[in-house]
Order: sequence, then structure tokens, then C-alpha cells
Amino acid sequence: MRFDIISIFPQMFDSYFGESMLKRAREKKLVEFRVHNLRDFSRDKHKKVDDKPYGGGPGMVMQVAPLAAALEKIIQKKKKRLIILFSAAGRQFDARQAAQWAKKYEQIVMIAGRYEGVDSRIKKIYEMREISIGSYVLTGGELPAMVVVDAVSRHISGVLGNNESLEERRHGVGGAVYTRPEIFAWHGKKYCVPKILLSGDHRKIEQWRKNKSR
Repeated sequence: MRFDIISIFPQMFDSYFGESMLKRAREKKLVEFRVHNLRDFSRDKHKKVDDKPYGGGPGMVMQVAPLAAALEKIIQKKKKRLIILFSAAGRQFDARQAAQWAKKYEQIVMIAGRYEGVDSRIKKIYEMREISIGSYVLTGGELPAMVVVDAVSRHISGVLGNNESLEERRHGVGGAVYTRPEIFAWHGKKYCVPKILLSGDHRKIEQWRKNKSR
């Protein structure tokens, strides 16, 4: 899987992609991350990529020309690809989409918008999907891009080392988990591991976990 991200702040991704699971996945060549600076595709001598909106109003809008040039260079025509534009008005991203995209696509291109959004003409030039990661507004699309990369990568074979490592496959999302010590004393009160988990009865434990998961 190849992830391409278009951003005006490419360095924001360095630390996140350079640590933990995603770092190991990249080293194993299971995933590929390419972050593209939108300013590199500007024809303006000052590398400007935004301008005032037609019709008036506050804020600035990302220009269509640099975006079109960036996508033309980035898109691998023979690959099964998805282009994502992050938008507060877009469809809610969820775990089901993450799993489907990991199987269906070979390249995912993401536009990390800023300011008041991007020139809508880019959506007519290239077929893309508008996605939101939550019912709130962020200052840019960089964080959503990281979320999508992380969520999709987990479903790529070998990234977690073992497909059974997927929490949602084991016992659902948000289930209660415990580890040693069996009894934890804190400020005069004892906190114990549920007895069912110490029983050794795997069938009952599995049912208990299902009941506790969401």
C-alpha cells in the first residue's frame, strides 16, 4: 500500500511515521509513505498556494492549479487508487472503511486542506471522496491523514505481525483488559482482576469479553 499526502506542512508527519508500528511497517516495505509539499507545485515565485475567495468572505482558499499539478504527478495510473479530500462535511470515516480500503486499493492519495478549504473545481477534475474523521472542525487535514494511514495500515497483512493482534477481531472494541498484579492497592483501597479471568475457563472468558465489549 502506498500513501501519498499533499500538505503545506509536510514536516508534521516526520515524527508520527518515524515511530512504532508505522516505522516498522515501512522498514519491512509493507507500506510506503510519501508526503508532498504543495508549494513545490506552485508557479508563483513566492510559492503561494492560496488566494481570496470569489464572492468575498473571510479567510483564504487553496488554489486549484497547484492541487491539479500535484495530483497529476502523484497518481499512479495503473494502480487501484482512492483520492481523499478531508472535509467537515464529508462522510464519517470508520473501521469498516479502513478494512475495506486496505484490501481494495494499492494507492491512497490524501489532500490535507487548510484555511477555508480548497477550490471546488479540483473535485470536478479528479474523482475523489470527501471524508471526515469526526463531527468537529480542525485547522487542517494533517491529523485526519495520520488517522487514516494508521487505521488502514493495521489491516494490511504483516503490519501488526499477526492478524490476531487486531483488537476488534479478538473481543470487540473497547473491551476491559487487565494484567499483573492481580491485586493493586492504592490509597488504602484494593482493585482486583475479575475472577472469571483467573478461572482458566476460556469459553466463559470469551463470553465475558464479548459482553464487556462494545
